[in-house]
Amino acid sequence: MGQEIWQRTATELAALIASGEASSREVVDAHLGRIDEVNGHCNAVVRVLVDEARAEADAADAAMAAGDDLGPFHGVPFTVKENLDVAGTPTTQGLPVFADLVAPTDAPIVERMRSAGGIPIGRTNLPELGLRVSTDNPLHGLTRNPWHPGLCAGGSSGGEGSAIATGMSPLGLGNDIGGSVRNPAFCCGITSLKPSHGRLPSFSAFEHDQNPPLSSQVMLTDGPMARSVADLRTALGVLHGRDPRDPRSVTVPLEGPTAPRRAAVVREVPGTDLHPSAIDGVDRAANALAAAGWEVVEAVPPELERCTDIWAHLLANDIGNLMEVTRPILSGELGALLDGMAATYSSETLAPAVVQTEYMRLAREWGLFFIDLPVVVMPTWTQPPFPHGADLSGDFEIAELSELLRCIIPGNVLALPVVAVPVGVSDGLPLGVQCYADRWREDLCLSAADDIEAALGTITPIDPVTG
Repeated sequence: MGQEIWQRTATELAALIASGEASSREVVDAHLGRIDEVNGHCNAVVRVLVDEARAEADAADAAMAAGDDLGPFHGVPFTVKENLDVAGTPTTQGLPVFADLVAPTDAPIVERMRSAGGIPIGRTNLPELGLRVSTDNPLHGLTRNPWHPGLCAGGSSGGEGSAIATGMSPLGLGNDIGGSVRNPAFCCGITSLKPSHGRLPSFSAFEHDQNPPLSSQVMLTDGPMARSVADLRTALGVLHGRDPRDPRSVTVPLEGPTAPRRAAVVREVPGTDLHPSAIDGVDRAANALAAAGWEVVEAVPPELERCTDIWAHLLANDIGNLMEVTRPILSGELGALLDGMAATYSSETLAPAVVQTEYMRLAREWGLFFIDLPVVVMPTWTQPPFPHGADLSGDFEIAELSELLRCIIPGNVLALPVVAVPVGVSDGLPLGVQCYADRWREDLCLSAADDIEAALGTITPIDPVTG
């Protein structure tokens, strides 16, 4: 078969299993072996479902032998971030207090992956309550970037990013309120999709997760992570659609009207200085799109700084309320970071009524922008990955975090679909960009990312750097 089994993408693995070239048990065992081999360096997978995965693989092989209908991920392993419910395993949220909080049922997107034939193989690490852009917590410890052990793997789905990048998993499920599937994709050199809000349903069996604060209701969404755009496209087809447990969820066609193959590329970001590597990444993506026949136009979408401001105020208002309840179960370092954010973006600095009206105005302005420029290609982070713990240090100001995420945040505050896609390697670290489109136009994001990937290739899986 040429490549090792663990080096294959999820759709390639499904094809191998469907053709009989490999069994599901072989595929699962190959990934369990890879976890044994490299997870000690990365600490990405924090719970390995060895017995459960092997039993499900044997059942998948029996179904194959019986001639049963096969789903698009039949017999393929996948991993799940530890703030999404997987029946029989703890939904820890990265908190010691939830270490034994075993979920009785699967989250909707986990259910749908199982229905498509997927096999959960492990749970992956995240920061406490998913509230950092770096992955570390008092329960499971630090997840390392496989490209550089001293740098963050991104967050909050950092365990997924590190696991997928090293071949421990071909596909993972995470979520995103401030880039949490895109930050790790950038840091670890994989691809991910933050769908339009409402495209994927979300629900937890635990009462404390069933009535999320306003910022989560309007800005948080689950999403898939993988090593190929084709895997994201297949996963979207499996995961999307209405579930009555999530009142936000809707069923919307996956393909929209034909749009011009025209993309805005962003090489200057108001309010922050772009690192040369970020500009290099955009240039590589722009050249790839132009070579594929896209018209490429240099332009900046509306009011990136204001998008950051509104996102931060929406989040900070809820964090202020959240801290009253959660302070005793959080680390002191994270508590101090969240207190700083709540103070910086308090309702005294911008009234909630203004936040609400600005939220609508910005969404309208971006919708009008997309009429002529259906895809926007932007940097992911404005700077390279930072050293572990830098986001909690006194040297890392709240304003600096806002600047780092300047191109990330519009996707959340405006409920837009975004694909993060790698564009190569520079100075030993992955480069990546984001492809934005208007709401419900994941098809356009994926099309642009497809062409970028076709020209520039994929850069993972890799062996983790351990020195």
